[in-house]
Amino acid sequence: MAQTNNNNTSTWSLSDSEFEMVKHIIDIPILEDFRLSEYSIYKVPYNIREVNKEAYTPQWISIGPIHLGKTELNPMQEHKKRYFHFFWVRVSNPQAMKTYKHYLESMEPQIRHCYADKFPYIQKQEFVDMILLDAVFIMELLLRNSSWKSDTSKHQQDYKHTRSFRVKHNEDYILTQSWLSISITRDLILIENQIPFSVLQKLYEDVVPQDDKKTEHNSFVDLAIEYFAFYDTQMSSSDETKLILNKNQSIKQYFTGSVRGSKKPKPQSNDKCEPKHFTDLLRYFYLPTNFERMKSRCSRHVLRTATKLQESGVSFEKDVKRRLLDVSFEKKPILSSFLCLGCLPCLNHFKARFRIPQLKVDHTTECVLRNLIAFEQCHYPEQPYICNYVSLIDSLIHTEQDVELLVEKEVIVHELGSDTEVATLVNSLCKHLVAKSTCYCEIIDDLNKHYQNAWNRTMAALWLVYFRDPWRASSTVVGVAVLVFTVFQFLRAVRSLFHNGT
Repeated sequence: MAQTNNNNTSTWSLSDSEFEMVKHIIDIPILEDFRLSEYSIYKVPYNIREVNKEAYTPQWISIGPIHLGKTELNPMQEHKKRYFHFFWVRVSNPQAMKTYKHYLESMEPQIRHCYADKFPYIQKQEFVDMILLDAVFIMELLLRNSSWKSDTSKHQQDYKHTRSFRVKHNEDYILTQSWLSISITRDLILIENQIPFSVLQKLYEDVVPQDDKKTEHNSFVDLAIEYFAFYDTQMSSSDETKLILNKNQSIKQYFTGSVRGSKKPKPQSNDKCEPKHFTDLLRYFYLPTNFERMKSRCSRHVLRTATKLQESGVSFEKDVKRRLLDVSFEKKPILSSFLCLGCLPCLNHFKARFRIPQLKVDHTTECVLRNLIAFEQCHYPEQPYICNYVSLIDSLIHTEQDVELLVEKEVIVHELGSDTEVATLVNSLCKHLVAKSTCYCEIIDDLNKHYQNAWNRTMAALWLVYFRDPWRASSTVVGVAVLVFTVFQFLRAVRSLFHNGT
C-alpha cells in the first residue's frame, strides 16, 4: 500500500499489483486515510445499537449531520430558527456573527473530520449553516435555562427587552414545557447527536455579550455543567469537574498517542483538557478525582455476586459523596478476621467494607450509560472506565436477590417497577461490551481472595446468624452470658456435691 503526504494530509492508494488482486470487488482506486486521532463523534456500532435502538436515537431534535433531515425531527427546526432570531437580537452585533461564520467556514474540514462517518452529500455551505444553526440553538437554550433557574419570579420577569423585541419566560415553549425540556436535554447527550465542543466554546467566548455571562460562568464548561446537572447524580461541583479536566490532559494525550499509534507527546502541566462534546463532558461527571491513579490490567478472576460476597462477610456500604466510579474495598488485616464483631457502627475496623457510591436508577439511566459505553468503545478503548464500572455492577447482580440486597443497603435506589427489572437492565448493558482490562482489577482480586478464605465464611455465618444487627447481637451476648452463668452454676453445684460427699 502506498502513502503520499502533502501539507499534513495523507492519501492511501493501492499499488498496481495490489489492485490486480482485488479489482473485481473494489472499484475505488483511492482510499481515504481514516484519521483516527481526529474522530470524536461516532455512529453507534451496529451490534451495540441493535440491543436497544431507542437509547441512541433522538426523539425530538437533531444536532449535527447524523440524524439531519429525519421527518420526525423536522418540527424542532422551527424552534431552532426562533432561537437563532432570539440569539441574533441578544448579540446585537451582526459583525460578530459574520466573523464567527467565517471561522466555521475556515474550520469546516477540521469540524467535518470530527465525525467518523463522512457525509459527501452535504456540501460545504450546507454543512457550515447546519453547524451554525445548531450551535446558536444550543447556546441560546443554555443561556435561557441559566436565566430561568436564577430568576425567582420567572413567570413575571422579562427575559430580554429591547425596543423591537420582547419575550417573557412564560412565553418560551421549550422552557415552560417540562416534558419537552427534559426530552431535549436527553437528546443532547446522545453520542450520535453532537457537534464539537470547541465550536460552542468559540461561540461563547467571541460572540456572547459580556452582560450575559454570569460571574460563576468563567467558561462555556461552567454553563454546560449547570445545564446537565440533572444527570450528575452525585451533584458534583463545577470546580471538581474542571479539576478533573485540567489534571488529566497529559494522561488523555498519552492514551490518544498510544491508541492511534502516534508518538506520545510530553505532558504539559499547563494544558487544559476540553471535552470533545457533551457526551464526553457527561463522562467526566462520573470519573473520580484520583482518576490519574487508576491503573487498568486484566483480572484473573470473575467477581462473585453480591449475595455470595455477603456470605463471606463483605459489608456493602453506600457513599453519597464520592463520584460514581470511586469504588473501594477496605479491611484491616487482623481486625477484619473477626467479622462478627463489626455489628456496631463504631466497630467499622472489624468489617470488610465494600464502599460503592449510590447508584440511582430511573428512566434515563439506561440511555445515559449506553451512550457512554458506546462512546468509550469507539473513542477510549484504553480508558473504558464507564465500561469497567458497568461490568463491575453486572458481576454483582445476577438475580433479583442480589438487587434486593443492594437496595436494602441503599447502594442502589431505583424508580423501576421491581428489583427484577433492575437486574434485567444491568445485565443487558454489558451485551457486546468489550474491555481488555479493568481499573477495578485490584478490588476484584481482593474481594475474591476474601471470599475464598474459609475462615471469613465461618465468621460471616456467625455474623449473619448471631450478629447481623445490634438487637440480634445483644440477644446473642445475653444468651452467651446466660449460658456461661448456667455452666458456672452447674460446675459450682457439682463441686458442692462432691465436696459434701467426701
